Amino acid sequence: MHSWPAPHRPAIITKLGTPAFCAALAILVGGYSALLAAAPDFNREVRPILSRYCYKCHGPDEEARKAGMRLDLRASAIKATDSGSVPIVPGHPDDSEMMARIFADDDSTRMPPQTANLELSKVQKDILKRWIASGAAYQPHWSFVAPQAPTLPKVKNAHWPRNPIDAFVLAKLEGQGLAPSRQADRFALLRRAALDLIGVQPTPAEVDAVLAEVQADKGDAGAAWDRAYARYVDRLLASPLYGERWARRWLDLARYADTNGYEKDRPRTIWPYRDWVIRALNNDMPFDRFTIEQLAGDMLPGATESQHIATGFHRNTMLNEEGGIDPLEYRFLAMTDRVGTTGATWLGLTVQCAQCHTHKYDPITHREYYQFMACLDNADEPDLDLPAPDAAAQEKARAEKLAKRLAELPDKFPVETGAQWEPLKPVRIETASGEQAKLLDDGSALFTAPGAEKDTYTFTVETNAASVGQLRLEALADASLPAGGPGRVAHGNFVLTEITVTAAPKNAPAQTQPVKLVRAEADAAQPNFPVEQAIDGQPGTGWAIQTEGKWNVSRTATFTFEKPVAFPGGTRLTVRLEQ
Repeated sequence: MHSWPAPHRPAIITKLGTPAFCAALAILVGGYSALLAAAPDFNREVRPILSRYCYKCHGPDEEARKAGMRLDLRASAIKATDSGSVPIVPGHPDDSEMMARIFADDDSTRMPPQTANLELSKVQKDILKRWIASGAAYQPHWSFVAPQAPTLPKVKNAHWPRNPIDAFVLAKLEGQGLAPSRQADRFALLRRAALDLIGVQPTPAEVDAVLAEVQADKGDAGAAWDRAYARYVDRLLASPLYGERWARRWLDLARYADTNGYEKDRPRTIWPYRDWVIRALNNDMPFDRFTIEQLAGDMLPGATESQHIATGFHRNTMLNEEGGIDPLEYRFLAMTDRVGTTGATWLGLTVQCAQCHTHKYDPITHREYYQFMACLDNADEPDLDLPAPDAAAQEKARAEKLAKRLAELPDKFPVETGAQWEPLKPVRIETASGEQAKLLDDGSALFTAPGAEKDTYTFTVETNAASVGQLRLEALADASLPAGGPGRVAHGNFVLTEITVTAAPKNAPAQTQPVKLVRAEADAAQPNFPVEQAIDGQPGTGWAIQTEGKWNVSRTATFTFEKPVAFPGGTRLTVRLEQ
């Protein structure tokens, strides 16, 4: 009785000597016999024990292997060692050397050795014993076994399951003597579905819409709810928020980040890959295609831009741009990261251990690891220049804007057929200060330095042109002026406060009329002194020419009339310059 499981002891003591005890004892012994006969699951129960306690000395590492005993492969484990003993005799734990060593009383022969500072518990020893008694079946790693549809368990409440998954849930509940909870109310179900599928709660309007569908359905109330709920779930699955919600799980596996990770942790532009994952989920992309495009999308025949973007899965490695680093060192770190991530994500294997030695747990050898790494190391890492998602719309908007601006040009800059500039020689020059100008051969007027600080200059010119629409003023540099001019102060600058123009027939000069100037343009202007201020009518503003660089050069300003001036027989213009 001392070997029975501890939880059974109180039942034996309290029932001892009573008729009920016999029944209880039969039940307990029968249950324990069944427990002994049940074969432990190798991957879930046996392999972890062997890996932790045995493989270090009896695993794939030949140099570390002791006594010629190898336990990670069944063929080796059931074969006699160099000493003639057989580690595992399937179906016969008492004949197995492994069991003899595990249950040995002598500390010097009991396994694991005392030097390992490891000790198997009674439960672990029992698992190994039952495993050998059941035939010592080995199983490959679960990721190498093709999934198979299991047989649905039988349940007592056959009407409760609505889908195959429910059958497994109910079987577990019934095995524990439990019954399913009552169904949640409709509001809770709608909320749970929204939070699970898109990550946000439904709006009151969305809930009201589902309930309205139920009321509008003339069928059975329960069936009407089921139909409305199914349509609601379909809408959630069709929402773009679905891809955003569930892409987060995959992006964690892909170690997605918008920064480099190392040192300064500079930003990286890799969001197109994030958006690709979201679109793939929203478009229900099959998992095989989802895998192929991320691992080798650029190698597909006629690879599209989207398939190139998909390969961003392996561009999510940390990136060090610090000065003085060895680029090859960090490329190696990137490669090992890619190997490990690929193994964990798609193979379900912790392949990183094989970077340093043949794996004791997952079936990956040291050589296989670097064969895999060499495959990834041969990949190029080009930069993909991607237009913005709305690039086409932006280009269309720019084209429309350009076409509109071009169409407006004739109105803003009217072109007159046959128009040309005509130099005009003054017929009279007057100044408010009484200063006299020197009229040069080219028709220009020179006012020598220093001159008055403020003055008004009036030029009278005549032209026989049929129409005059613009007037151009040329401020000319001259060697006789300070700093070469064109102004008369020490640095050669000037300020034209205001320009006004009047026009009259050439043969009737007394019939003057004002000319409105509507636009002013200049080849250069000093900050805060634009040429437009020469026609704004304000005495405290004006046009000046001091700019960065060489500015003691000739400058021009062009003034456009609101309406062209035209008189039969020619036109006399009076131009007044206030400084």
